[in-house]
Amino acid sequence: MSMKQDIRLACPQDLGAVEAIVEAAYSGYIPRIGQKPGPMLEDYSALIAERCVHVLVAGNEIAGILVLLPDDGAMLLDNVAIHPDRQGHGYGRALIAHAEKIARERGFKAIRLYTNEAMTENIGLYERLGFVETHRGEEKGFRRVYMTKALAP
Repeated sequence: MSMKQDIRLACPQDLGAVEAIVEAAYSGYIPRIGQKPGPMLEDYSALIAERCVHVLVAGNEIAGILVLLPDDGAMLLDNVAIHPDRQGHGYGRALIAHAEKIARERGFKAIRLYTNEAMTENIGLYERLGFVETHRGEEKGFRRVYMTKALAP
């Protein structure tokens, strides 16, 4: 049973929590990938200022984040991360559903994402949520899996 949750745009005061979640969620992948994952290299202050970061608040604390970027005909789900201590409550699915809702509201017909090839559990989750792998490639030194989900109107 999940506690009440709210998803809202991040504000500058959320920066510390956003960065802490990214650090906690991705640092375990460093040994697997051999370097910091892409999300750990982002400028979250700038992304918050650009109104691209959403936070999921549960029990009066930020449990997860979502970064959305309009991108060439589709919404790019740039990052979704849940603090490891808060995983297993459906927060990731809630953030992805929120991303799809925003994409539809903005007139996009699809939502895209990419993840690191080494993050196999994430690839499986995205497939279960209806994303389809479109291709794989190397970008910025990362081996990425690109996925798309068509959005019903």
